[in-house]
Amino acid sequence: MTFSEKVKAKKFMVTSEIGPPKGVDVDSYLADAGLVKGRVDAINVTDLQSSMMRLGSMAFSRLLIERGIEPIFQMTCRDRNRLALQSDLLSAYVLGIRNVLILTGAHPALGDHPEAKPVYDLDSVGLLRAARLLEKGQDMVGKKLRGAPKFCLGAVVNPGVDPLEPELIKMEKKIEAGAEFFQTQAIFDIKPFEQFVKTVKDYGVPVFAGIVVLKSADMARFMNKHVPGIFIPENIINEIEKAEDKDAKSIEIAARLIKDLKGLAGGVHIMSIGVNKKVPLVMDAAGL
Repeated sequence: MTFSEKVKAKKFMVTSEIGPPKGVDVDSYLADAGLVKGRVDAINVTDLQSSMMRLGSMAFSRLLIERGIEPIFQMTCRDRNRLALQSDLLSAYVLGIRNVLILTGAHPALGDHPEAKPVYDLDSVGLLRAARLLEKGQDMVGKKLRGAPKFCLGAVVNPGVDPLEPELIKMEKKIEAGAEFFQTQAIFDIKPFEQFVKTVKDYGVPVFAGIVVLKSADMARFMNKHVPGIFIPENIINEIEKAEDKDAKSIEIAARLIKDLKGLAGGVHIMSIGVNKKVPLVMDAAGL
């Protein structure tokens, strides 16, 4: 079954993610992707993650396809106007890319080229609508296409923000615009996520809970302070801080969270944040 077919069948799914290199040496990144080939349902390819200049997500997605791995092509609205965004969707389809995760994108001021001009001609809802128009055989101004693409479109949601109501309203708009699945910000506290799942149950779309493999207690405290919607409980931070083998402990915590989420989420999205070799270890520990 393809990723799209599994989404429609509401199967419990596992996705991971890779950020392309800052350069053209892709061998080690492709080797990391090979470690989970056949074990994950798809691999997200990030689009200039954290506004850092890198190899493009479309090119790397194509490399994964050539190696028998189904990618989820991430597209942000930050760097392209509606002409380029629509063109890139058509180009992605021609290259065999069928799964697209649409995000608004972090502001360039947060990245390594803070002087770069942001575009934001469309937001994530606008780009989802544009993609669905392309599927109907027309562009945003009603011009007919010579051949139409067909995508499995996804979006993101943050269950941990407070207040949650604006996030729910935007999630509803994304579904109305065409989102078929959602991936979340990192989940560390199960009870609030459980309540979120109950709230969105009638929305009828699978939600993949984000799993971040923590590197250290300092990383956890940084995320608590600087990443909106993330709350890492103090007991988890203490676990990592007291552990002699912090790598083993971080894998154990991620696996434990996956086991707790299995009956709640439509799937899990494992984010290794640059340590891709940990993903299969987390999967082993979680029994995936």
